[in-house]
Amino acid sequence: MPAIEHFWAVVPAGGSGTRLWPLSRSDSPKFLHDLTGSGRSLLQETADRLAPLAGDRLLVVTGERHRDRVVEQLPEVPADRVVGEPSPRDSMAAIGLAAAILERLDPDAVMGSFAADHVVRDPAALERAVTVAAEVARDGWLVTIGIEPRQPSTAFGYLRQGGELDEHAGAYVVEEFVEKPGAELARSYVGSGDYRWNAGMFVVRPTVLLDLLASWHPDLAAGLRQIAAEPGRLDDVWSTLTRIAIDHAVAEPAAAEGRVATVPADLGWDDIGDFHSLAAVLGGDDLRVLGDPADVLAEESTGLVVPRSGRLVALVGVDDVVVVDTPDAVLVTTRDRAQDVKALVDRLRDAGRADLS
Repeated sequence: MPAIEHFWAVVPAGGSGTRLWPLSRSDSPKFLHDLTGSGRSLLQETADRLAPLAGDRLLVVTGERHRDRVVEQLPEVPADRVVGEPSPRDSMAAIGLAAAILERLDPDAVMGSFAADHVVRDPAALERAVTVAAEVARDGWLVTIGIEPRQPSTAFGYLRQGGELDEHAGAYVVEEFVEKPGAELARSYVGSGDYRWNAGMFVVRPTVLLDLLASWHPDLAAGLRQIAAEPGRLDDVWSTLTRIAIDHAVAEPAAAEGRVATVPADLGWDDIGDFHSLAAVLGGDDLRVLGDPADVLAEESTGLVVPRSGRLVALVGVDDVVVVDTPDAVLVTTRDRAQDVKALVDRLRDAGRADLS
């Protein structure tokens, strides 16, 4: 399919993936790694699947400390379209800065924001959904891609889907966004058929996004527009910006005013948030290996092994284990405790071990 006219793909590439430590570190976050065994990093896979939609109209916003690695991994993207954030200010600042840049660069632009660290197994389904979303966005809506839930999950936020838009078949009003629920509430959401996972994929005209932001956070919107007008003031203005997620800053209040639409889609989507979800993404045998299988010797064992040190990892009689072997740190846990890995990273930082975190 030809690229969508005036459509820009924005890729916010932030975070450190602390629940994937020691594979993912603050200086080498998960989006820079191949976590699917494809030979491409999550960032590169994201750029690959967005190319049919946007052509060469790709803008990446990442931490300044990661900018050189991003430029290296995406040689097809002009270096001036990889914007470095001086410090983390959460998703609204990152996505809003891209919107402010595009507002000046292309007055007819429609932008789609897609995180650098997600997995989409059905790119064709994404292309169909974004094509519809772009048309809805041209009419002034903030549009999100609502992921069809595969099962009740407490790991994701949800959105409640309302009635279909009269002017756009396949698009629906978003009645509300809801935070990550407990297990019982998640089951009721999925059982009702009215809820979709919120994957944080937004399609919108840049001016619409910034004007919505100005309704609730005028100083933040003004600061982002000032940076776009005067790039040399990035360092000065950036540190004054409100640190807030796009869901809280815009999506939730806009939905309460009936300004948000969703295009539901089954994309084979995953957010690899920890080693439990990574094992699920890899699928296959009872023992999953992300790396060279020759570096793993297992006897009656199941789980996930990530061999990255060059040493042999040997397992005997362990079930659902997670072993991540890197040159300077080894993690051993279980899939059930995968969410708790973040606590180890917090302890390392508290102990001043920035070299390991």
